[in-house]
Amino acid sequence: MGKFGRGNFKTSGINLAGVYLLEMKQIFIVILFSFGFISSTLAQVLEDRVFVDHIFSVRLFPQGGQVSSMINSPVVGLQDSRRLSLVFDDLAYDPELYTAKLIHCNADWTKSGLKDTDFLSTFNQFTVEDYNYSVNTRIPYVHYELTIPSVTKSGNYIIKVYRNRDENQVLFTKRFMVAEELFTVGAGLVPPADVENRSKLQQLNVSVNYSQTEVIDPTTQIQVVIRQNQRWDNFKRLQKPTFVNAGSKLLRYESFDGENTFVAGNEFRFFDLRFIRATGVNIGSVKLEETAVYAQSLLSQPRSVEPYSQYLDINGQYVVATNDRPGGNPELESEYVLTSIYLNESPGQDIYVLGALTNWGKNGTSKMQWDSNRKVYFTELLLKQGWYDFQFALSSPEGMDSSLIEGSHFQTENEYEVLVYFRQLGSRYDQLAGYAYIQPNKRRF
Repeated sequence: MGKFGRGNFKTSGINLAGVYLLEMKQIFIVILFSFGFISSTLAQVLEDRVFVDHIFSVRLFPQGGQVSSMINSPVVGLQDSRRLSLVFDDLAYDPELYTAKLIHCNADWTKSGLKDTDFLSTFNQFTVEDYNYSVNTRIPYVHYELTIPSVTKSGNYIIKVYRNRDENQVLFTKRFMVAEELFTVGAGLVPPADVENRSKLQQLNVSVNYSQTEVIDPTTQIQVVIRQNQRWDNFKRLQKPTFVNAGSKLLRYESFDGENTFVAGNEFRFFDLRFIRATGVNIGSVKLEETAVYAQSLLSQPRSVEPYSQYLDINGQYVVATNDRPGGNPELESEYVLTSIYLNESPGQDIYVLGALTNWGKNGTSKMQWDSNRKVYFTELLLKQGWYDFQFALSSPEGMDSSLIEGSHFQTENEYEVLVYFRQLGSRYDQLAGYAYIQPNKRRF
């Protein structure tokens, strides 16, 4: 028979079937890989966010009872007896059944592979039972408090608070971290390698010693994150160590390409809103109405070309307090004040109020409007009485840039955190294996 005879045809048929199966297998692998890639790409990054318009003053901080504790980062040790306190106000005033749930997250703030029972010894549903009504305030509110339950795994966490045990009715989400001391972490602030911008930038060099833990491949199992002034909008994820000593099990991150540098910025502006029957520092006027309190800040001026001036601040945080009712409970007796903030700047720019008071520019009222009559930028924020730090920033594709309005000086006092994550081989989550806090100049208010 010819070359296309029956025997060859039979063999050819088997080959075609094999090729078909091989191609189908390859297609299946491609689809599976693509699905995994899409799933990971679309994985939701969880963050600090308020989803309803009647929840205000959401704060999460280590217990301690002092003002310094209330402005500290929400980080506790895995074996620490100290807990975290969650506080918030509901201006709807009618108390409701609010429930909290913990979500364990990876180093990138996507949900981890852990089940609730992997990190909690109790059922993952906590009723917010501790609440009190405000006392003689023009705008009434209900103040809620919750002590965060202990967990059994370190890492990143989100606390989600929702209504009526319905997880689809979310009020807000808030981040916190639980650390363990598996690694020894060191950090130091140095002038940046970029000589041209040495007067404006701050570089954070980091070292990680992992000699107490079995690590197979430190460059892939260990992730280092650094952040400035408790901000998540401009944190840095250090990609690769610049020095690896396998013998002493030491990693160093001393990049020369700007990977671990931050804009130094300037000391934060502030205003004192602790008074309603007098004007606090940087408050121009206060007006008392029967149902509300109004305040106007003094007109702020750009300071990008001004020399550096040293003074105390709280690095962008705020403290709830009132001086109108000494000896009382500021969480229940402080008024909510509709506060107008003004900036003398040229029109046509996207300017934001930056700080914890606006969730670092993410709240809707953080964007300033141009007042064509007064020829100034302004915005109105409903703020609980207290002391508030803030800055002005321009929006850019790279994020918020405060240096064009505020200036930037290497001498500026900032606080930094180093978070070192570790994933063991075969593990379903990232441990927060090391943590360091540094405040080089220690000039916080």
